[in-house]
Amino acid sequence: MKKLFTLLVILSVSIVNAQAYKGKGDVKAQVGMTIQNKLTGIQVSSDFGIGENMSFGFVGSYLLGASGFEIGDVKFKDRADLKARFNANLGNVFGLDEKMDIYPGLNLGLKNFGAHLGFRYFFTDGFGVFTEAGIPIAKYESNGATSNNQFVLALGASFNL
Repeated sequence: MKKLFTLLVILSVSIVNAQAYKGKGDVKAQVGMTIQNKLTGIQVSSDFGIGENMSFGFVGSYLLGASGFEIGDVKFKDRADLKARFNANLGNVFGLDEKMDIYPGLNLGLKNFGAHLGFRYFFTDGFGVFTEAGIPIAKYESNGATSNNQFVLALGASFNL
């Protein structure tokens, strides 16, 4: 019975047509955690396909933990950020499997202007994982935690909508 179940799972996974980026009209949602120097948080993002290799989207992030800082020292305005972003979806340009996508891009937020590089991998048509690295180009001045002036690594789940 286990062998039959395993065979059915392998066959069902192999016929699923998962695509990381479908082009114009594609809609993605992502939720994940952010990791920074002495800081952790959550990130929620969306991307909307506007062309074969272009998308725009929005990112919201919130700082949850700040080791090395008194939690009262980090104010709400330093914890939360909203950004608009533009991506170049290059998975097909590099000849990657359609389940994978690489997307460099630029983002403009309430706190800074920056760049990011992300990677998505979809296991099924609706569910995948992502990782994203971001750096600030123009920095935000703050007396609290410098959460918006650091290299940021995000990891999480990606969904086709």
